[in-house]
Amino acid sequence: MKPVFVLNGPNLNLLGLREPAIYGAATLKDVETRCRDHASSLGLSVDFRQSNIEGELVSWIHEARDKASGIAINAGAYTHTSVALHDALKAADLPCVELHLSNVYKREAFRHTSLIAPAVNGVICGFGTESYVLALTALHSIIIANKKG
Repeated sequence: MKPVFVLNGPNLNLLGLREPAIYGAATLKDVETRCRDHASSLGLSVDFRQSNIEGELVSWIHEARDKASGIAINAGAYTHTSVALHDALKAADLPCVELHLSNVYKREAFRHTSLIAPAVNGVICGFGTESYVLALTALHSIIIANKKG
């Protein structure tokens, strides 16, 4: 089976350092390890990536179309601003889950709007690093259901 692309947007490279009261103490490497372990338990593999550059994220989504079985994306601040990510996710024609560490609805009003949500199967937020685990579990369910259908 093709891997699940786990894509991380801007500032997520600063996990564990940036606003730990909001984002927690885990580093992005910790998150990657947790994703790899959980994916393995589901019979999946992950291709885990992070970029602060919107265009690079778009290129990875394009790459996923042929090389991935699904996409879990924490687009960070691009969630609220990127029509380009929205369009790329729609064009990917893959199961996709948007995720966030924090509960965006308990934060500033501008974070309540996601431009990418209409292009994905579902949104998970507010569970810290467990949001990644939940996203992988959801993708696994969708991928298995698609194989049966």
